Amino acid sequence: MPTYTSPEELYRHSLRLLLDGDIPAWVGLWAEDGVMEFPFAPPGWPERLNGREAVAAYMRDYPAHIDLHDFPDLRIHRTTGPETIVVEMRGVGRLVRTGAPFDMTYIAVVSVRDGHFATYRDYWNPLAVQEPGLRFTGSGLR
Repeated sequence: MPTYTSPEELYRHSLRLLLDGDIPAWVGLWAEDGVMEFPFAPPGWPERLNGREAVAAYMRDYPAHIDLHDFPDLRIHRTTGPETIVVEMRGVGRLVRTGAPFDMTYIAVVSVRDGHFATYRDYWNPLAVQEPGLRFTGSGLR
């Protein structure tokens, strides 16, 4: 795997992998002890994933539920910490099961260590999980 020299480059590469549906490669961008958090997680959804294995389990079936087409409106902001970025973006595509449009706005605070995601706080809209076909994770991952 190529080495990415900045958190911005790593993040942009991760989006390309998501668009390709290459979840194993996307998970490979994570530090072994990486932590993914969902501060606005609704009941029954995980609030925190500890470690690459938990992230892999959470994302395993993502492409079978959400067919991503693009990430328009991507804005990556640097912070005073050289390894931390704040990302604003939209993910657009369709829900596989229903064919309904998928359009989600995200804000993420992401830290990188040694070229891998170390922490990722994903502030996504919990109201969107009310859409049929969006539920791609089990509740046992807390």
